[in-house]
Amino acid sequence: MLVDLRSDTVTRPTPAMRRAMADAEVGDDQYGEDPTVRLLEETFADITGKEAAMLVPSGTMGNQVCLLALTRPGDAVVVGARQHVVLYEAGAGPANAGVTWLAVPDEHGRLNVGDVEAAIDAAAHHQPVPSAVALEDTHMAAGGTVWPKDRLDAVSELARRRGLRVHLDGARLWHAAVATGGTLRERAAAATTVTCCLSKGLAAPIGSLVAGPLDVMDAAHLARKRLGGAMRQAGVIAAAGLVALRDGVERLAEDHERARRLGAAVAERWPEGCLPRAGVQTNIVVFSPPDPGGLLRHLGESGVLAGTIAPGVVRLVTHADVDDAGVDAACDAIARAPGP
Repeated sequence: MLVDLRSDTVTRPTPAMRRAMADAEVGDDQYGEDPTVRLLEETFADITGKEAAMLVPSGTMGNQVCLLALTRPGDAVVVGARQHVVLYEAGAGPANAGVTWLAVPDEHGRLNVGDVEAAIDAAAHHQPVPSAVALEDTHMAAGGTVWPKDRLDAVSELARRRGLRVHLDGARLWHAAVATGGTLRERAAAATTVTCCLSKGLAAPIGSLVAGPLDVMDAAHLARKRLGGAMRQAGVIAAAGLVALRDGVERLAEDHERARRLGAAVAERWPEGCLPRAGVQTNIVVFSPPDPGGLLRHLGESGVLAGTIAPGVVRLVTHADVDDAGVDAACDAIARAPGP
């Protein structure tokens, strides 16, 4: 048995998704004529409480079209130092949108209101002028941590009061909603634009969704075309996304519980605190073992695939294709890991 914990993007489409894809009614999405794409976009706009939505091939493209729609070249974006849009998109923000990052600490994956306000105030002292704030919920690099709703709202309120718009990278916003018992609409309300990924956790083979006000989404459509993301008979993708929304969200709680089991195994093997203080909140376990390379080799020899997200930082991610038996095998391999 091979247990793949590298990412929740490695899932295979479910039989229901494959049937839906085969039977999808399609049209040319570039002309706005694909009915399945339109249904998916309308569904997502309703779920998030936004005026309009758009299907894009990937989460990175979703973030990029939002940056292009919300900013102008030379603008600054206040952002957490370890957010996906900063560290894990190959420098796409500055390259595509011409923005400067005003990176502030994001301990536990959250920004402090005071740090955000200081970054905004710095513009009066010949420093870059911000036009947007970017947030990430859940925060991958912090271990899938969830923003407390009051803090999310506080940062959003500050940004709006100071004339800045807010982008929410919600690649795993579904996980945040399930973990807190809230809704996507409640969490997306803090943002001008929001992205959510269909292939992280929900098991769809491809695609992310972007939602926001009509004027911003018009600009995002143009940005998508410029980035080469305009699609044709994309209903075959959208059909799997609709199944993901129908079948995939509630079961995320199972992934969260399995991740907590993995976190407990890590804490038992290395009790000196290699896990982040925030613990395991959703489906991601990040930790810093004494010998990351040796651990990855040992796990691989034990039939467990894992990876790193930074020097010395190992990540395990639960998903729809990892069941209780797979987690048992991974926990056993962790318990047998060599070294101190």
